[in-house]
Amino acid sequence: MADKPSSPQSSAASPSSPAGPPQKPASMATYKRMLRKEIRRNAVEHEVNFLNITAMMDMMTIILVFLLKSMSASSATIPQSDDLKIPKSVLTTEASQEGLAIVVSKTHIVVDDNAVCPVPPDATHGVEGKYKRSGGTNDLYIVPLANAAQSWRDRDVILKGAMGKDTASSEAIIIADSNMPFRLLTEVVFTLGQTSFAKFHLMVMQGAKK
Repeated sequence: MADKPSSPQSSAASPSSPAGPPQKPASMATYKRMLRKEIRRNAVEHEVNFLNITAMMDMMTIILVFLLKSMSASSATIPQSDDLKIPKSVLTTEASQEGLAIVVSKTHIVVDDNAVCPVPPDATHGVEGKYKRSGGTNDLYIVPLANAAQSWRDRDVILKGAMGKDTASSEAIIIADSNMPFRLLTEVVFTLGQTSFAKFHLMVMQGAKK
């Protein structure tokens, strides 16, 4: 009796059979590690959440110096009294509004509203020797005036440098009593010249035309 042909057996796995052993769930440590990796990968660059005031402070400094300089004295704002009488002039040109205002009255030399040096009753020989550089009356250099002028000059240099202007020299507006002795005027101008002031304006009151 002939043997029945055996049914062919396939060695391939059934399509419904699993491809391999079931995978174990990831541990909590692995999950956290992968989560941190994804957070770093998707993180965006942080925005700047603070204000850099360095540039703003520079700008405010320049504006402050400009305002201090622009507050120059004019004949309309100078109070006149027996201590200070501004001379009159027939000139019709506009007065300069730029420069350091220096008031020289019969009793004081005033710079930026601060009295820096007293004027003696007899100023035909200038200010007293103790306010001079050498301590003698023959000296023309007034130390308190020079210190105040130099402080203003330093601010003027910063302002002119920021505006691109020439910083080699500054201007001064001298507001003096009409009876100021020439010697005192010479000392004031000489001292300003020693602190890099090269241009001077003498303030006067506009008088009647002749």
